[in-house]
Amino acid sequence: MTENDLFGAADVPDDMTRPLAVRMRPRTVDEVLGQSHVLGEGSPLRRLANPSSKGSLTAPSSIIMFGPPGVGKTTLATIVARQSGRAFEELSAMTSGVKDVRDVLARARRRLVGDGTETVLFIDEVHRFSKSQQDALLPAVENRDVTFIGATTENPSFSVIKPLLSRSVVVKLESLEPSDLATLIARAVEDKRGLNGEVKIDDAAVNEI
Repeated sequence: MTENDLFGAADVPDDMTRPLAVRMRPRTVDEVLGQSHVLGEGSPLRRLANPSSKGSLTAPSSIIMFGPPGVGKTTLATIVARQSGRAFEELSAMTSGVKDVRDVLARARRRLVGDGTETVLFIDEVHRFSKSQQDALLPAVENRDVTFIGATTENPSFSVIKPLLSRSVVVKLESLEPSDLATLIARAVEDKRGLNGEVKIDDAAVNEI
C-alpha cells in the first residue's frame, strides 16, 4: 500500500466502515418496524421516548422488555434515552456484579442532583441477575434516580423478583414478520446510511434472504 493509499484509508468516514446493520439501526421510535403493538400513541415506550416525559410523575419509572433475540430490545432502550434527552448507561447481567450496579446508580444520582439530567439504565439479560443484584436496583427505581429498562428472553414472571416486577411495565416484543424484513431490506438498499441505491435486488433475492 502506498503512502497516499494509507492516508486515504484513514480519511474514510467512520459510518462507511461500520457494518450495514449498525448503520441502519433505527434512530427514532417511528423507524422501528414490527413492534407497532407496543409503540402506539400513549404506549409506555413511546411516552418515555418523548422529551416531555423527563420529570413527569406519570411516565413509567421502569420497563421490562420480554421477547426473542434480535427483535430490537437494546435498540429501543437506546432510542428512548437518545430521543428523550436522557443519559444512557448499559450493563450486561453476564459480566456485571452488585458493585457495577451501585457505581452506575451513583453516577446517575450525581447527574440528577447536579444538573437535573435523568438516566436510562439498560440491563441486558436481566433474568441472569441474582436476587441481590436485582435488590440493589430497587431503591433507585423507587426514588426515580434512574429509568430502568431491562431486556430478557425469559418470562419475567419467573426470572425477575416480585418487588422489581411490580414496579415495572412488562412489554412483550414479537419476532419480525417476513413483510417487516422485506421492508428493512428495501430501506437498507435505498437509504443513504445503507447502500444508497448503488445496488439492485430483485424479489427472488429478497425472498431468499
